[in-house]
Amino acid sequence: MIIAVDGPAASGKGTLAQGLARHYGLPHLDTGLLYRAVGLKVRDAVDTSAFEASAIAAARSLDAAHLTDLEQLTSADASILASKVAVIAEVRTALRQFQRDFAAQPGGAVIDGRDIGTVVCPEADVKLFIEADSKARMERRARQFEQKGQVVDRYALYHQIEERDARDRANPHGGFYPAPDAHLLDTTRLDIEAALRAAVAIVDGAMTLKSKP
Repeated sequence: MIIAVDGPAASGKGTLAQGLARHYGLPHLDTGLLYRAVGLKVRDAVDTSAFEASAIAAARSLDAAHLTDLEQLTSADASILASKVAVIAEVRTALRQFQRDFAAQPGGAVIDGRDIGTVVCPEADVKLFIEADSKARMERRARQFEQKGQVVDRYALYHQIEERDARDRANPHGGFYPAPDAHLLDTTRLDIEAALRAAVAIVDGAMTLKSKP
């Protein structure tokens, strides 16, 4: 069973994907970490003429060893850098096969990101698109940073999320919008337990329908 989980930054898709992976005993891949890792590798080339070529080379050489430093990969800087490299078509192409190979392993997988149900795994058994309003997403991300002992400027964080949404909507190489057959789940007013229950119900319902002749 392949479960594709899409949605904007801080919508809760990563946490839900982890919960679904535990619930169904499936491996999980946060594809955003791939783009964050590439962004961090080329951070010194931002706003230079070498940025695009450097990002493409970094994406082509990326391996699992670059995904271990979660503290750095989940930082606000990494999020911004990820959105900058994600608009480069060759970067997305270089990382796409990694994601597809992960999804194709025996038994399936849970994969979350930005264009999973539309581009990476259009054949996924169940597609979820997680939504939440910008204020709710800002508060969630702020609490994540504060739990790490970081001081958070909520005004700046809110505008970072809005700016990233704008870049993602304008990105011609990746999907910010749900696949036509995706199930929408708005988590604005749901805590993680309620959101996970809703997601499990969607997956169970979808798989029941698929099993009918």
